[in-house]
Amino acid sequence: MAGAPRGNAVFTIVVTALVLLCAVPMSLVVGASSAPRVTILAALLAAVPVGPLIACLLWLDRYEPEPRRLLVGGLLWGVFVATAIALLVEGVGGFVGGISDTRMLEIGAPVAEEASKGLFLLLLLWWRRAELDGVLDGIVYAGMVGVGFAFTENILYLASAYDGSGDLGPGGVHALTGTFVVRCLVSPFAHPLFTACTGVGVGIAVNSRSRTTRIVAPVVGYGCAVLAHAVWNTATVYGPGNFVTIYLILMAPAFLAAVALAIWVRHSEGRMLAGALADAAQRGLLPATDIAWVVDLTARRRSRAYARDTGGEAGEQAMRDYQQAVIELGFLHNRYLRGVPPPDYAARGHDYVARISALRPSIAFPGQVVPIR
Repeated sequence: MAGAPRGNAVFTIVVTALVLLCAVPMSLVVGASSAPRVTILAALLAAVPVGPLIACLLWLDRYEPEPRRLLVGGLLWGVFVATAIALLVEGVGGFVGGISDTRMLEIGAPVAEEASKGLFLLLLLWWRRAELDGVLDGIVYAGMVGVGFAFTENILYLASAYDGSGDLGPGGVHALTGTFVVRCLVSPFAHPLFTACTGVGVGIAVNSRSRTTRIVAPVVGYGCAVLAHAVWNTATVYGPGNFVTIYLILMAPAFLAAVALAIWVRHSEGRMLAGALADAAQRGLLPATDIAWVVDLTARRRSRAYARDTGGEAGEQAMRDYQQAVIELGFLHNRYLRGVPPPDYAARGHDYVARISALRPSIAFPGQVVPIR
């Protein structure tokens, strides 16, 4: 149980140090990508899809919201660390290895970029395993890293398009507009989708009792991320017609399939929580009558509204805290039932039960007697 706090501290130190270390060179790279006005415009355009994408990830993450500091850490990792590592590896590969620009785009970039993004997930798996409860958590963290990476990359592409370089056209507003439409409106989900493959592998590894699966699943997930990324990049090499074809027959269906998978996993988490909490209730850890008010998202919103109407902001906050403690207990107890509890299982379980016991007398669900405060 003492290992978890040390792991948390090491993770925080490593991630913070790398973000700060990479923020300076990446800021210089972005700043030098074009004239200041163009760079600022590119940054504003690149930020357009960031908000909606993050909102979608947070919507998926409603059962047990991940710590905001970790989500922000994943986003900043994508913005600074993953992009810096990828640029360094790709630069060394091109200069030392003599890899052509085309081969780098088709193979080198997918390998380097998915590795640099996936490293954050591996650090979570190594030092903050307790924060990962399954596939959905892996998708959410991977998505945040992918959003951050795409933001920085899009700034560079948009600035380059305006200046005119490579295959991006003669430059100017027309080239900038075309790049913005393709990268920020048509395919803003690309990087989050690629890295989500690694996230799925990491999520599978967390809940597996098989040592082989815990090793193989993240590797296979990374391989799928590289493959999807390589197919996407290759489509851009061989012309707009091929790009549109790949988008319509592969990428768009893959995106819809990923969304369907994420929603299905979230519904599955609801059923899992109901079962785990029912077992916990039989052990006397919480009232069985509260489970439906916590697991069902509609009922959860209704109970919070009821708490706000009867107890004001303090009542609503108490309800939120109670529901969160129950949900966290449910995820933890499920891992115990599956035989894969985190090292600090006993301490965390005791803390959740204590919070539930302390909060329960001060709340009431719809139809119950409101406690006197």
